[in-house]
Amino acid sequence: MKKLFYLALVVTFAYACSGSGSNGDGDTASSSTTNETSATKATTEVTQAEYDALVGEGKFSEDNFEFSQDPEMSKNGNAIYSAKCQSCHKLTDEQLVGPGFKGVSERRTPVWIMNFLTNTDEMIDLDPALQEQLEVCMVRMPDQALTDDDALAMVNFFHENDKAN
Repeated sequence: MKKLFYLALVVTFAYACSGSGSNGDGDTASSSTTNETSATKATTEVTQAEYDALVGEGKFSEDNFEFSQDPEMSKNGNAIYSAKCQSCHKLTDEQLVGPGFKGVSERRTPVWIMNFLTNTDEMIDLDPALQEQLEVCMVRMPDQALTDDDALAMVNFFHENDKAN
């Protein structure tokens, strides 16, 4: 009798874990997951269609952000680079773990850089160029939790670095 009980328990467990059971609203768990995935993809595609590659996605826009070079901020950016960026990025165009920083201020607008540094995950999910870069580097850049002032210091540092190289 014990063997029959354990066999029934194993079969029940296997059935429950297979995803073939109902999720309570009449749909199977697997079709519910498929529907959620489809909805997420549709939302992302709509968002990508609206994505502005010059501005990026975040709280900064051309209306609320204006860049002007500040040598003191560049020094702060250099310190942030040394502490948070140097292990993955070089100041040249050579790729280390991530791409090199040379020319970034020429390829990207200051607003885009600010949004990327303060909204990294969403930008990677939306920006086609970042998605291509992710395929090359094979490592997703982690959010560095930079403040707005830190991000502005990095924008200044990128401009200073591009002038030097």
